[in-house]
Amino acid sequence: MALSVVNGGDAGEVANAWARIRRNLRESAGARLFEQWLKPIELGHSDDATNVRLTLPSAFTANWVRNHYQDRLVQEFRAALPAIRSVSIEVRSANAPAILRVAAEEPAEAPKPAAPAIDRPALDPRLTFDRFVVDPSNRVAYNAAKALAEPGKPRFSPLFLHSATGLGKTHLMHAIGHAYLAAVPDARVILMSAERFMFEFVAAIRANDTHAFKARLRGADLLMIDDLHFISGKKPTQDEFFHTINELTAAGKRLVITADRSPQGLDDVEARIVSRLAMGLVADIKTPDGVLRRALIEHRLGELDDVRVPGDVIDLLSAKITGSLREVEGALNRLVAYAQLTGEAIDLDFAQSTLGDVLRGGTRRITIDEIQRAVSTHYDLKPVDLVSARRAVVVARPRQIAMYLAKRLTTRSLPEIGRKFGGRDHSTVIHAVRRIEELRGQDHEIDGAVKALLRQLEG
Repeated sequence: MALSVVNGGDAGEVANAWARIRRNLRESAGARLFEQWLKPIELGHSDDATNVRLTLPSAFTANWVRNHYQDRLVQEFRAALPAIRSVSIEVRSANAPAILRVAAEEPAEAPKPAAPAIDRPALDPRLTFDRFVVDPSNRVAYNAAKALAEPGKPRFSPLFLHSATGLGKTHLMHAIGHAYLAAVPDARVILMSAERFMFEFVAAIRANDTHAFKARLRGADLLMIDDLHFISGKKPTQDEFFHTINELTAAGKRLVITADRSPQGLDDVEARIVSRLAMGLVADIKTPDGVLRRALIEHRLGELDDVRVPGDVIDLLSAKITGSLREVEGALNRLVAYAQLTGEAIDLDFAQSTLGDVLRGGTRRITIDEIQRAVSTHYDLKPVDLVSARRAVVVARPRQIAMYLAKRLTTRSLPEIGRKFGGRDHSTVIHAVRRIEELRGQDHEIDGAVKALLRQLEG
């Protein structure tokens, strides 16, 4: 890759750094993604020594790189040149000068080695607070995440976020990491899945090196553990996890944990862990409605200046794709990509032909957690009541209704349903289903409640 430096001094250092960063991007992104999106980037002239200007040939590619790679590019440039504070990604004009032009694939001379970088978590550059669409279903979780990302003494810790898959809890976790590192660049931040936590801990035991594992995690300023439900039933891992969260909270450090259910609903997780998690802030993200799905689509379209999607197509996507927000965004990305590749305008016919399989499969998948939340709200109970040992009729009857709905609306087996209701036996679920079927023919109040809940959950 031959370098043509159009500036002297600092510009030459920036150009050398950019050459190294390009090679890193090629290796991490893979050939196809690099060729399509990242290779067209050119290094533009900047009058500000703390800012790097990167330019692309169109608004569409510039928006894509800005949304997917801006944070990564800032981190790369800061690691190579500590004086750099920001990276701007712009559309280049036809006559704009460039600092770096790519003429071949290999450098004419070997670049200088990059300065050692501070270890950084693998944060997704797309998952930031400004790309998170807020509405009443997720506002508490969003505000809590923003509060925890603020520098200074945390107001609470741990933060426990729970929801069904694809509703935004992992997005908020990554956003916390981005925001906290922006405020405290030298912070020690660790992000890992609970499964990875377990794997590394077991590997440390086998290597007789648990001290290094413990020191690394307990030395974090911000530790984020995704999908905690995966440690269910793993006692040695739970022991280590308990001591880790104890050490971090006692030291005033930040801890963020996500799971697909509330702490009290976690199967086979020790009571002392549940108690410790509940001492922080627990925030759930509820199932999105059509208003939020539409807001997400419009927000994403606002990031793409040269893409036009008519209102009836937005209506179609927000009404028919009723699963997770991740599915909604995936369908929109597919629609835009197909339009770009074919050169066709996006209209209702194009959307229906492009997304036919997605639209046909748009029946929302209902979870047991969602059923429990709906039933507990209807009967003015707490979700934990439905998984408790309480047998009073004011709890037992709603619990039976929730089991009945779980059998009717989900594909979970009877033993799985029983486990989700406090570890009850499958025979208890069978009895609940039969009892509610019987009562629906005798008690108008119960039949009305079941119909209302069915409308709510299936709507």
